[in-house]
Amino acid sequence: MGGLAAAGLLVGCGTPVKMFRNAEAGTSQPPNHFFTVDWWTQLVSPSLLEYAPREQARPAYDERNDRVVTLTRDGVVRSIGDGGKEAWRYTVGNRFYAGAAVHEGTVYVPGTDGALHALDAKTGALRWKYVAGEPLGTTPVVEGELILVASQTDTLFAVKRGTGELAWLYRRDAPAGFTIHRTSAPVVRGQTLWVGFSDGALVSLDLADGGVRWERSLAPGAGSTGQFVDVDTTPVLDNEGHVFAASYTGGLHCLDADSGDVVWTSVSQGITSLSLHGEVVIATGDDRLDTYLADTGRLIWSRDLEERAGLDVELVKGMLLVPVQRSLLFVEPRTGKNLLSWNPAKGVTAPVRVVGGKVYVLSNNGYLYALIMDGRSG
Repeated sequence: MGGLAAAGLLVGCGTPVKMFRNAEAGTSQPPNHFFTVDWWTQLVSPSLLEYAPREQARPAYDERNDRVVTLTRDGVVRSIGDGGKEAWRYTVGNRFYAGAAVHEGTVYVPGTDGALHALDAKTGALRWKYVAGEPLGTTPVVEGELILVASQTDTLFAVKRGTGELAWLYRRDAPAGFTIHRTSAPVVRGQTLWVGFSDGALVSLDLADGGVRWERSLAPGAGSTGQFVDVDTTPVLDNEGHVFAASYTGGLHCLDADSGDVVWTSVSQGITSLSLHGEVVIATGDDRLDTYLADTGRLIWSRDLEERAGLDVELVKGMLLVPVQRSLLFVEPRTGKNLLSWNPAKGVTAPVRVVGGKVYVLSNNGYLYALIMDGRSG
């Protein structure tokens, strides 16, 4: 508990809010002391053939136009203004597994159609399209004049931001065994990037040309036929020269970011997402939510989620927001205690988007919610 306090994961204060109703009839929610719903809008019409719909792409925020950009399972990109009004839409035609990136008036869309689409953020007009030929599975990372995006088949593409031309690519062979349907996105600092692959490797590359600086297996001994050795976590960096990543079966690792030397490991398995807050590493994965001290790897607390966890966790107003498919959990960060479970019908799988004191939530039934966060009440 002391480690979390030192990391600054403090709770705040709020005031009671009025009762609200979800978009679907018959799903009234009792009053709570954490948030209120500002507005919602339906993006995707329900299908009678869908048993368990899933929306997996985190909403993006277009600061220049004050809009939210959504990528939904019907293969449509939408720009949504305040109050839920649609400004424009662009059809890709295939469902998405990662959200868009918005940078200096351009929306970069990773399509499972095998293309990276660059759209005008104000109008939705296509500026250019790079055909990767592989389904793209990560939110694009804008770094200088490059756009970095990874495919679901173990290729990292670096595309020129101005023209959509390929600058370089780095590819690894997939393992013979089964893998998790997730993809690691690159993290960049200076002229170096770090990214994971499904063969269990964490690789450090030169940003300029994709040259390998070092590579490290996070599932040693698994061999080429190892099962679920994936490094699907997007690596996270601290300010002490460390990089954190996890193999699904190989556990959580802290490495020296420059050399790749292992600093410490944890045997915890099933981790698919990481975040770092001060001195605390927060890990989510199958059925679990854990916190670790970043300097030693000591487990602070762990809680059973009783269902498959969603994607990245966000710390907002003294609470961890954890999508777990059936609902969005509001968790006390110092203890792991569940403060509230909110199910806006069909649950929440996609990570939320935080913009100041507002949180945008894309529910599995295709509704976009804008929540105003009030924090904890006492």
